[in-house]
Formats: sequence, C-alpha cells, structure tokens
Amino acid sequence: MEVLKGSVRTYTWGSRTHLADLLGEEVPSPHPQAELWLGAHRDEPSRLNGGARTLTDELVTDPMGALGPARSARWADKLPYLLKVLAAEEPLSLQAHPSAEQAEAGWAREEAAGVPRTAAERNYPDPLPKPELLCALTEFHALAGFRPAADTVRLLRALDVRALDHHTELLAGQPDGDGLRAVFTTWITLPQRAVDELVPALLEGCVAHLRARGEFAAEARTLLDLGERYPGDAGVLAAVLLNRVALAPGECVYQPAGSPHSYLSGCGVELMANSDNVLRCGLTPKHVDVPELLRVLDFTPGRPPLLHGEGTGPVTRFTPSEYFSLARCAFDEAAPTDGDVDLGVEGPRIAVAVEGSVRLRTARGQEQVVSRGSAVWVPACDGPVTVAPVERPALAFVAADGLGPG
Repeated sequence: MEVLKGSVRTYTWGSRTHLADLLGEEVPSPHPQAELWLGAHRDEPSRLNGGARTLTDELVTDPMGALGPARSARWADKLPYLLKVLAAEEPLSLQAHPSAEQAEAGWAREEAAGVPRTAAERNYPDPLPKPELLCALTEFHALAGFRPAADTVRLLRALDVRALDHHTELLAGQPDGDGLRAVFTTWITLPQRAVDELVPALLEGCVAHLRARGEFAAEARTLLDLGERYPGDAGVLAAVLLNRVALAPGECVYQPAGSPHSYLSGCGVELMANSDNVLRCGLTPKHVDVPELLRVLDFTPGRPPLLHGEGTGPVTRFTPSEYFSLARCAFDEAAPTDGDVDLGVEGPRIAVAVEGSVRLRTARGQEQVVSRGSAVWVPACDGPVTVAPVERPALAFVAADGLGPG
C-alpha cells in the first residue's frame, strides 16, 4: 500500500468550500473546485507517496503486481476506473455515454477520418464505454434517464404552455420510447429562433405553476434554474423529459450507456470507467453532435436505477459494471464494530476517507491509516484487505474493478 495524492479539477460549476474543507485547505478556495481525481487518468494521474512517481508509472513498471495476471490481460495493463469526489454548486452539462460497441465503432470511425483526438468536435477520444456510479455524500440532485412518458404528459399539461401543446399531444398519443425520441429529436433540432420563443414560454409556465402551488414544484424550480443559467439552450426543453432525482446521503444512482443525465447540485463520490467519451445533449456551449447523440441515447422510459448494494454490517458493495465496484465503509458511533471487516474486493484498489479515519490491513500484515481527505493505493499483489475504524464516525470508499475475487 502507498499513499495516493489526487488532483483537484477547477471547473466553473464546482464548490469553493466542500473539497477545500475535505482536503484541509483554505475555505473558501480561490477558485471553484469541482472534482478530486484519484486514479491513472492520462491527463492527470495521481502521485504515489507525494513524490513525482505516478500511478501510471507504477502500472507501466509492474503491471502484474499492480493489476494481477488476469486483470493485466483483461485491462491491457491499464486501470479500468477513475474515482472522484465531486462537488457541484451548479448544474453540469446534459450528456450521455456510449456502450462498449458504440465506443469502439465511434473511435475507429473518427481515427479513420483523421479527426484530431483533442479536437472540440471529437466524440470518441478513446474506444471505451463510460458507465458511472454516484454515491451521495450530501443531499444530491440530478436529472437521470427518460421519465415514463405518461408522467411527462402530466407534467406538460400541468405547466399548461400553449406553445408546447402540439408536442404534449404527440407524446400523449405515443407514450413510449418512440414518442420520447420524436419529441426529443424535434426539440433538440429546433431552429434557434424557435428555441428562443419556447424556452421563455416554458419558464413562464413554471412560474405560474409555482404560484398555483402545483404538484410539480421541484421540476418547475429545476427548469427555471436551468433556463436562467442557459438561456436559449435547447437542453432546457430536453430536461422536461427526464427524471428528477433527489438522493439522500448514502444513496447511489447508476448511469448506464445511453442514459441522458445531468448532476444538478450536491456532493458525492463518483466512480466511472476510465474514459473521456461524452455525447452532450445541451446545457453547455460545447459541441453537440445531434446525429451521433441520437444513435447513442436509450429512449426506454423508466425510473433511474438506484442501487442499494450488497453486504451486511458496515461495508456495502455496489458492482454495476465489470469496470468498477465501490465499497462504502461506514462506521457509526452508535453501532461500534469490533475487529477488522473484510472489504470483499480484490485486484487494484483505491481507498479514500471522507469522514473520520479507518485502518486498512493487508493479508501480509501491512497497515495504513486513511484519514479524512487522504487516499491510498492498494495493488493486487497485496491480496485481500480488511478495514477497521480508527476515528468514529468514519466513512471511507474503496474502488476496485467489477471482476470479483481471483
């Protein structure tokens, strides 16, 4: 095991307090801090023991020790996941990610066309999928997946925006994935002058709905916020079609391939496949490739997949993908646990503490205390690992791949 030093990404939607406080830095921070990255991302790999050696260097130097023989072959000597602590004060762009097959095909197509990998219009800078898991640390709000069409019809009728009546009745007549595709495609391809008319009309409907104390108050407030932040953006219309999700601390939402989503506000631990493939739907000044987006999006309506995890006692494991697994280790003062608890995950692991401190112990007897704001790299060669509280209440997360023991 080695201490791992992550890097902070300063995006405009980030918080000036949460990550700075977690890392023991000056609060408020000089710039919004959005994400703490822990992993071997090509743009900014984490450093080992506070020195110049990076986790990427370790993978190149000793892939068998870091990943283990089977995982070294499966992941081509690379770490398959990226662990983040995310702090959102403002909404992120509305986006979706491709499946493995779509990513491979898109990558090959853009490579053959000679599109530079750093080009703004590049959709596939790598050939990998990018599923994501978010576990809330605070109350966390998001848009995730297409809402059941009948519920969206009820919302549109409650907002009573005459300019949207045609679209409402179109969806009412075909309340399924095909109807959602038709309405979404219409809205995302509207001429700008039409968007500039429809979005203000939608916001007026939201104001009237709130004044009337309507049943869709949360949705109306979200649309008003998005409309104020992104005037003239068709993504505001698209947001009408999506589920609005509110997570309590400890709850998790999974974003599979094709699921449109936007994180609105809150802090959480995010774990994803180590990919940069993003198809944007709106709420951003960045490139939106509508034809490719429509190929990737999954219009199947339904509630977003909230995960409850597996395991008893203080360790709960979430394994929605072969690319990653997340163990949530929570030690409450009111429910003390004696002795070490098996994490139940093997292979290459990264642990981060967000409250209190825990002790990790390997099968070889090596120990490492992980305190709030700090992280540790645990290579595959260390074998099984147990966790125990040092300072309660303690909350730590351990990332691994999703391949299981062996």
